[in-house]
Amino acid sequence: MSRTLKLGGSLATLVLVLAACAGPVASPTPAASGTPGQATGTPGQASGTPAQATGTPGASASAVPTITPVPTAPPATVACAGGGTGGTLTGELTLWHSYGSGAGTEVDALNQGLALVCAENPGLKVNVVGLDFNSLFNVYQAQAADGDPDLFIAPNDSMWQLAEVPVIQNVKDQLDTSKFLQLAIDGSSYTTTTSEAGIWQVPESLKAVALYFNKDKVATAPATTADLLTAVQGGAKLGLLGGTNIYHNFGWWGAFGGQLMDDSGKCIADQGGVADSMQFLADLQTAGATFYPAYADMAADFKAGSLDMIVDGPWAAGGYVESIANLGIAPMPAGPAGPALPLTGVDGYNINPYADTPDLAVAFAQRMVQADVEAIYANVAYHIPATADVPPSDNAISAEFAAAVQNGYLRPQRVELNNFWGNFGNALSQVLDEGVDPTTAVADACSAMNSTNGL
Repeated sequence: MSRTLKLGGSLATLVLVLAACAGPVASPTPAASGTPGQATGTPGQASGTPAQATGTPGASASAVPTITPVPTAPPATVACAGGGTGGTLTGELTLWHSYGSGAGTEVDALNQGLALVCAENPGLKVNVVGLDFNSLFNVYQAQAADGDPDLFIAPNDSMWQLAEVPVIQNVKDQLDTSKFLQLAIDGSSYTTTTSEAGIWQVPESLKAVALYFNKDKVATAPATTADLLTAVQGGAKLGLLGGTNIYHNFGWWGAFGGQLMDDSGKCIADQGGVADSMQFLADLQTAGATFYPAYADMAADFKAGSLDMIVDGPWAAGGYVESIANLGIAPMPAGPAGPALPLTGVDGYNINPYADTPDLAVAFAQRMVQADVEAIYANVAYHIPATADVPPSDNAISAEFAAAVQNGYLRPQRVELNNFWGNFGNALSQVLDEGVDPTTAVADACSAMNSTNGL
């Protein structure tokens, strides 16, 4: 594809994405170091709007147009030099990631996986670019139609929006779905508004939060919400994210029988269970649990030994392992209605359809999710493999995490979710910080979500 055609496509794509994502801004999940979060703007929204003149048409020629710069990616690092012969993958690819937002172990795993794949493919050159998580999607959408990068790996936070444009490739016909866990395929699937049913990423791993605990202080992790409350009342030091952080606390909803939305996208959280879960969190706070407005403070206190238990995800495990000699992982405690159901995301390789060699990108992605590379990610970075043929990890923490997140609620791939974060984050804050009745807070949040969504 010519550079001119790609550039024209890029501008058209950017306008389409901005139009598609206009509307209320989603409330972010924590984006502090070590936590994957939502983009600070509406997922998929570029950081600037298309170029706009300061004056109106026909205004004085002295009016100087101002242009908002289109975001660009930082320089690439050459991970595999290429230029040789042999192997099954030949050519040049540019891969983007946001692994620097975690504990650092993911970058190590990526480098080890690339070393393995590139050694067996001397003719493959791979350029690697690391971006901040909160800018990855925005920068990608601004550059994708110019053919750069060939692929990126990220959670499926904005997958449906990228598929609607589309600026990611439908890989349904190129994947052998039997090689993947069904949860990973389900989380990578989406049917567009034009009725294109697809798998929009090559799944790499699953992620959800679980209960971390210091085994030197908590011999056995609480199995139920009643057990957890009893433990806190007895002096166990529990730290949870408060403020407006609904992501880390979403799993409690399922434990009390709450649901977010029905098949039409209508919020039904006010129909029971969700208010009970928020009352449970208020009871924990009364019993002595600490709710942290800032993620970094909670993580630091757990590492320092000031907390016995926290709820967090596998992306932070590397930092906790370094600080806590006897670390344990367990599922979030089950409640009276059944297991906790934390939001489950799927990390995957997203392929750029505007790139020069998308088939090579798909083949490379599929090689990067074979069992040997997946085992590296599990052992080094605590990833939960998306493929079905990876043996249990030799890393005990990774294996415990994989077992802990067998239950989960797949992140919905639909526009209505955009108006969940802010409304229910505020509801949580009202209950914990202002003492608002949970039933009232949930009813108001659900009503506001539906109203904004036109339901």
